[in-house]
Amino acid sequence: MAEPFHAAMQAAIEGDDAALTPWLSTPEAGLPGLAVYRNTIAKARADALAALYPTVARLVGDAWFRDAAVIHARAHPPGNPVMDDYGGAFADWLETFPPAIDLPFLAPIARIDRAWSEAHRAPDASVMRAADFAVLSSADLFGLRARLHPSVRVFWFDWTVPSVWLANRPDSDPRTAVVWDEQSEGLLLARPDGPVRHHRLSHAQWRFLDLCRQDLPLGQAAARLRLDRPTLDLSRLLTDLIGMGVFSGLQKEPLRYDNDL
Repeated sequence: MAEPFHAAMQAAIEGDDAALTPWLSTPEAGLPGLAVYRNTIAKARADALAALYPTVARLVGDAWFRDAAVIHARAHPPGNPVMDDYGGAFADWLETFPPAIDLPFLAPIARIDRAWSEAHRAPDASVMRAADFAVLSSADLFGLRARLHPSVRVFWFDWTVPSVWLANRPDSDPRTAVVWDEQSEGLLLARPDGPVRHHRLSHAQWRFLDLCRQDLPLGQAAARLRLDRPTLDLSRLLTDLIGMGVFSGLQKEPLRYDNDL
């Protein structure tokens, strides 16, 4: 009887008052207890979502966020007991949530929050430094494919999403004025060692990393960049990216690892 009871208990917690009737002396006997369970679980889910999306929570305030979290949980209950994995659909859901229609920055901010959490929990890996590249000739280097560090997440937005995100992180100064504006910005999140770090990206840097993610050899990635930017200093671009700790290795064979940026 364990499995049917557990299934009935889950249904009851999700709102089916009659699910536990076969195990109760009267249909009403379990309602007070269910209310306690439901409130406790709703709070736990809201707390988990707030921890995973702290920038969104700060932007909208605790009351707004907790109401939204409860509504979201009803539509998207957790699929497993690991709460770090909870809320994967939250950003997409915000795009359809009526109270968020006039807050178009919330969904992209939620995607960065999610990416920060993913970068934080990404597997450890080696990090290539400038000295590792210095021993390679230009010919050898351009024929190799770059493997991005597992924690790397890159973004390019047509609006000032990164500025809004950075100004509303839990440790940011609340007095910082940020304008939601139609100005393109790029952002990198990575955890090469220690905490997750963020870096502003130029369009050329973002494009180069995107081409590396597509498994192009460094030479082909550089050639594509040169088509649009003939005067681009590729050596400087690569040096800056190496300094950000985005590369974990080089290889000749096609990469098997997908960074899911």
